[in-house]
Amino acid sequence: MSYKVLVVDDEPRIHTFIRISLSAEGFDYIGASTIAEAKACFESHSPHVILLDLGLPDGDGTEFLTTLRQTHKTPVLVLTARDQEEEKIRLLEAGANDYLSKPFGVKELIARIKVLVRDLVDEQSIADELVAGRVKIIKSTHQFWLDQREIPLTKKEFSFIEQLILKPGKLIEQTHLLAVIWGKSHVEDTHYLRVLVSQLRKKLNDSADEQRLLKTEPGLGYRLVLEASKHY
Repeated sequence: MSYKVLVVDDEPRIHTFIRISLSAEGFDYIGASTIAEAKACFESHSPHVILLDLGLPDGDGTEFLTTLRQTHKTPVLVLTARDQEEEKIRLLEAGANDYLSKPFGVKELIARIKVLVRDLVDEQSIADELVAGRVKIIKSTHQFWLDQREIPLTKKEFSFIEQLILKPGKLIEQTHLLAVIWGKSHVEDTHYLRVLVSQLRKKLNDSADEQRLLKTEPGLGYRLVLEASKHY
């Protein structure tokens, strides 16, 4: 996978230097010279990492950072000539992941970008794998394990389990489950859920009488029964 890096700086020579350095390391370069261009590039390209200068023609880069942090967690490395400690603290508090003082060398720049990408990959990996008690799922591959045994599930069965594991032990209302799995037009079709849960119980050896894994709350919804976690 090639990671996209948005460079926001109004100095052409900085863009040239960074573009060559990124390309040599296999990153995709996206360039912007103003806050307005940065916003447009972010919306159209969805970069994985942002390199952000502060002194831009249409405002302070901190404004872009503050606005970005209201809705996105995209890693931001600030490129700054402001070397005061108070300024660096302000940037970190505004949402910067890291900062690099100008002038900087290519090796340090690439090293810091790679750290941000590594942290991003680790975070995505953690978010992709969910574990609760005896159950584990990997969302990206639709894999499901019960007591360390992988069990194939249909798309709808997996979606049902995913909704329960997101809030383990909590009641998940049947209207929510119907809307997520079959669509909002089916929120009254509770028999869909009854059939699906019946099929799941057979696969998971979870009888309706014992309900050791899937707990039915009549007329309300379902919950994932929590027991002591096992190691995977």
